[in-house]
Amino acid sequence: MLTALVAAALAPPGLLASPGAQAAQPRRLPWRNWSDSQQCLPEARVAPATVAELQELVAGASGVVRAVGAGHSFSPLVPTDGTIVSLSRLSGLLGHDPQTLQASLWAGSRLGDIGAPLEAAGQALVNMPDIDEQTLAGCVSTATHGTGAAIGCMSTFIEGLQLVDARGELVDCDHQHNPELFEAARVSLGALGIVTQLRLQNVAPYRLRRETVWMEFDEILANAGNMADRHRNFEFYYVPFSGMGFTDAHDITDEAVSSTDKLDGNEGVRDLQTARDWLQDWPRLRELVLGSYMKTLPDEVTVENSWKNYASERNVRFNEMEYHLPRENGIPALREIRKVVETQHPEVFFPIEVRYVAADDIWLSPFCQRDTCSIAVHRYFEDDYKPYFASIEPIFRKYHGRPHWGKLNTLQPADLRRLYPRWDDFAAVRREVDPQGRFLNPYLAGLFPGAGRGGAA
Repeated sequence: MLTALVAAALAPPGLLASPGAQAAQPRRLPWRNWSDSQQCLPEARVAPATVAELQELVAGASGVVRAVGAGHSFSPLVPTDGTIVSLSRLSGLLGHDPQTLQASLWAGSRLGDIGAPLEAAGQALVNMPDIDEQTLAGCVSTATHGTGAAIGCMSTFIEGLQLVDARGELVDCDHQHNPELFEAARVSLGALGIVTQLRLQNVAPYRLRRETVWMEFDEILANAGNMADRHRNFEFYYVPFSGMGFTDAHDITDEAVSSTDKLDGNEGVRDLQTARDWLQDWPRLRELVLGSYMKTLPDEVTVENSWKNYASERNVRFNEMEYHLPRENGIPALREIRKVVETQHPEVFFPIEVRYVAADDIWLSPFCQRDTCSIAVHRYFEDDYKPYFASIEPIFRKYHGRPHWGKLNTLQPADLRRLYPRWDDFAAVRREVDPQGRFLNPYLAGLFPGAGRGGAA
């Protein structure tokens, strides 16, 4: 009896409610992104199985509604105390046209899951990013990109799309139908509605020869521009405190599928972390040890179907800041970044990634109207990224960079408005299709102020 009385006295409110009352109180499930840098406790987390279910959900929701993909964005695009909608049950190939090489796919499709069905249909994506865990909708909503000086971001492949608007109505748009909404929706941040389907312009299946070569950093910088123009896909990495980096180039080939021995990239990052831990106070010795070892590493060559050759497995979690600079500014900015890293941040060990992306005409694309060199910096997810990123971001801004929408940055609406020539056009379409801000969480309400309920999310 005493035990029962003590338990009753100490029980949290509501714990001793009747079974019926407990059943009436929905359990709130926390959400967090891949790196744990973004978290929230939404009122509801749902995964509709049909578009009709999604329409009903959006029409009946009382608070903010945010769509979520794989959670690979680091910026606060998802967090809300309203409703989080996963499109994981709306996934797969819907149909394809063998004449135009276009295919329609559910927006919740993971990139890593669509290569095989597209290949079976006689098609392949024009390009892919280096992580294939993301959903298709998440990629295009944030202008996710691969690398290739003559190839645009993922959003440039879109020929049409379908979304559920703030009223719960289904809207189709392309270059001819609802063209302004289409232009805005190709990179939308999820602020216009929930994308359900996408029609992509693809190409015939192709095979890639991927070659990785270790070089001294100065040699990479001297050749990067020419290599970016010479290879279909080209990127490079610099390993801090080593004087070394490696190039990663892809070209279309008819060679048979094959592969040389490969280093495990995840183990390599762990090795760099160990070198940091042991040699952080002796940067010259650290460079000698790392540089000497990296000069012994062999080239790697892999020939494989395109969709198998783009992505790399990333098991070591991190937080990331990436900015997209005018192409001619990339190398000067990188030199300054190296100096800051190696004079102020001995704790850094993640490689710096550099990619190339072609210009486009999409309103909120970071590549709008300019060929781009993209530079990404990373910190291990358990480490405090803020001091490092705060040192690097002024360099990005000095060289007129635009932040990746899915990566961390501190830019304010006035900053973004100056960077994007069609910012006001996007904002006008957004107000028209969602005047009450039903798709605006606090972060987006800050970017597009003046909407109705968004700031309360």
